[in-house]
Amino acid sequence: MTSAALLLAAEKESAAVTDWAARIGWVVGLGLFVALVYWLMREGWKWRGTLQGDLPELPDAPPEPGEAKLTMSGRYHGSTTAGQWLDRIVAHGLGTRSRAELTLTDAGLDVVRPGAADFFVPAAALREARLDKGIAGKVLTEGGLLVVTWEHGGKLLDSGFRSDHAAEHRAWVEAINSMIDKIDKTDNPTETEGAR
Repeated sequence: MTSAALLLAAEKESAAVTDWAARIGWVVGLGLFVALVYWLMREGWKWRGTLQGDLPELPDAPPEPGEAKLTMSGRYHGSTTAGQWLDRIVAHGLGTRSRAELTLTDAGLDVVRPGAADFFVPAAALREARLDKGIAGKVLTEGGLLVVTWEHGGKLLDSGFRSDHAAEHRAWVEAINSMIDKIDKTDNPTETEGAR
């Protein structure tokens, strides 16, 4: 091989294969697109909170709630409009997922959430407890989620919880539903005196 052929072969092997300006342009463009998507998601979250602005402030736990019937450690997965498991409620921090410590007393259900707003559901506001498989953005196996239905500001809400020990869910459903039955019987006693 001649020296000219060797030089020509060396030039072909060392040709530039990367266009850095185009690559940087694509990376910057992709970064801007991702930032735009996140900004739009944040604006949608704020808009949903504005639409739910008619929901009143959440009640605080009473200073003396009474003796704890049940306690549970786990996760709070969010609240939705009752019966509409995809209609997330975000007002007053109810849309924020977090760890949760639940305490059931005669006064109601106290939900303590580290890093998020705590809330209290008075016993009179409780409507139902059930086992379910999903709530806005979280789907589990059948019965893997404790869903508590309660009334706040004239609106029925479903709040989803998952215990660190899923076997506890059934006891919570029974305890909350029996509390609701007792409250209903106290509020609407049956008249048996005139039936004789």
